[in-house]
Amino acid sequence: MQVYYFYRHPDEDYAFIRKEPSDLYILDYVWVDCVRQDVVGHVESWQEKIQGLIDVQINEFHLQDILNIEHPCSFDTMEDYDFLIFRKLITPDDHLHLDEKNAEPHQSEFGLMTTPVAFTLSPRAIVTVREKGNRAIESYIERLHALMLKPEEEQNKTRKLPSTPLNLALRILNSMIDDYLQLRAPLTKRVEYWQQELLQGHRFFRQWRQLLQESMAFQQVENLCEEQIETLQELRDEIVENYHHLVGEQRTEGLDIMLVRLNDLVSHIERIQKHTARLRNSIQAAIDLHFSAISNQTNENMRILAIITAIFAPLTLLTGIYGMNFEFIPGVKSPQGFWLMLVVMLLCTLFLIIYFYRRHLVGRGEKSVIDMLAQQHHQKGVNLFWFLEIEPIKQTIKSVEKMAKLK
Repeated sequence: MQVYYFYRHPDEDYAFIRKEPSDLYILDYVWVDCVRQDVVGHVESWQEKIQGLIDVQINEFHLQDILNIEHPCSFDTMEDYDFLIFRKLITPDDHLHLDEKNAEPHQSEFGLMTTPVAFTLSPRAIVTVREKGNRAIESYIERLHALMLKPEEEQNKTRKLPSTPLNLALRILNSMIDDYLQLRAPLTKRVEYWQQELLQGHRFFRQWRQLLQESMAFQQVENLCEEQIETLQELRDEIVENYHHLVGEQRTEGLDIMLVRLNDLVSHIERIQKHTARLRNSIQAAIDLHFSAISNQTNENMRILAIITAIFAPLTLLTGIYGMNFEFIPGVKSPQGFWLMLVVMLLCTLFLIIYFYRRHLVGRGEKSVIDMLAQQHHQKGVNLFWFLEIEPIKQTIKSVEKMAKLK
């Protein structure tokens, strides 16, 4: 447990931070930073220490929520304080000391690990409960320690210290949400990997189970972002309705500034949610392209088989005719009949190949899609009864039609 006191000089207008209490300065608020090991197994003694430091008694149900490492993001209000739980993404920079029993609830199906951080906000104090090794909070504490090495009158010059518990909570939340923003790059790489696996085309795709888990993981990230947005919206409503309850009488920062910072946090989470939704849609589009490619390959195979069948169909017809058991068939007893039949069959084959080639059923890869559509339009205009358009035949048909009408 670490305690930090935020003071203001009574005569000169500057703020500073100390780790020891003092009666010579005006106390703005107290930050009590605790790790989970301080609470587990010592709930009653820990509650007494907190009550002695900040004069706030934490509700027993909130104590249970603090001990529950599976608790989702939530926000609750009490008469003396507000209670907020926000789940932080565990990154490689974090060095959490978790055994197998405690690490299992943190693990999600995707492999992303999150851990809850509890905030207890009152007008004059803030209490945080986290896992040991939480880099987002520890890095902020390191900056505070660096400031405490400076003279008191210079601590608030380079970067303003948080003047209220709410301001401090928003800064910690901002550092935690930044970890989610860094999640976009590895998620994009995962989508690119699955797109290559689905669309490479040189072998069958068999990793459907892993792909389904990945798709569910993206959905879980979206659900987590939705929980975080709802929690921050509830906090925003509380700020708008009971701002004095959160900052006390010392209102050194306006309501508008707090709302701007909170809206900025919500916009960051919405960016993560929208990016994850786009990635999930990209995976679905890759799946659709995969099945379209398979369908196209199947159609191509059927086209080749149909062409082969069409080429050999006349040959089968000819061999079937000359295989009939009739006493007299032209050319059966001729010494040149066999060779003539082979020539006819070869000519039929060449004629069909040329015909299919002209119709772009063979060698269609040499034509573009536009050329094939234009060729199809041209073929639609071909008149199979072109010989009826010859003028003498046309006149004869007209005369026959007139005679039919006279009758």
